[in-house]
Amino acid sequence: MKRFLIFPCILCLVIGLLVGVLLPIDFSREDPPPSHSVNNNFISPVKSSDASGDVSSDPDLPSLDPADNFPLLAAACAVNRAIQQQNWASLSACVHPELGVTFTPYSTVDPDSDLTFTAEQIKNLAQDQTVYAWGYEDGRGDPIQMTMLQYFERYVYNTDYTQAQEIGIDRIITGGNALENLAEAYPGCRFVDFAFPSADPVHDGLDWSSLKLVFQPEPDRWCLVGVVHGEWTI
Repeated sequence: MKRFLIFPCILCLVIGLLVGVLLPIDFSREDPPPSHSVNNNFISPVKSSDASGDVSSDPDLPSLDPADNFPLLAAACAVNRAIQQQNWASLSACVHPELGVTFTPYSTVDPDSDLTFTAEQIKNLAQDQTVYAWGYEDGRGDPIQMTMLQYFERYVYNTDYTQAQEIGIDRIITGGNALENLAEAYPGCRFVDFAFPSADPVHDGLDWSSLKLVFQPEPDRWCLVGVVHGEWTI
């Protein structure tokens, strides 16, 4: 698989502006309300065979070439912008309709503990006041107990990633001592890494952070299945 490094971020923003013209992504589509089971550590989306929830069933949409980087980057930019604008309806339309989207607070993906949410839950996240257990804080070991909106503010969009200094396609831009197992945890998927290798030179790179968006290819589009936050850890 080809690996690319894109610099600066303006290229992604231009592609993001073109996505509405070149990609037939319907952000106005509403998925039927899914049912789900909830416990302290996992929200499990129910897989559905209902064609109304499967955007890949539309014969009028062009087929996706998984090797083409342009649609992948365009989808990532659309997700990035939707989070920046807190447009949860647009973000939910990008989420995989059956698998949902899984959130990882620190680089290392753990399928047994990372939380997964359905598109419908993402659409209504601003109204969800449930406090979820997302994992444990680096260094201190205290439980990360936050609402979805609080988690997004701290472990998803802790800075404006539309202004990312570097963008990597299927490439981790900056890493630390945490295991980077994204590729192994999401076989058959591709990802885009929006990274700030350093916010201030005085910190000698210890203030790096990144937003890695993971997508699974469907017949006509890329669907968001993972959001991995990265930062310096002890």
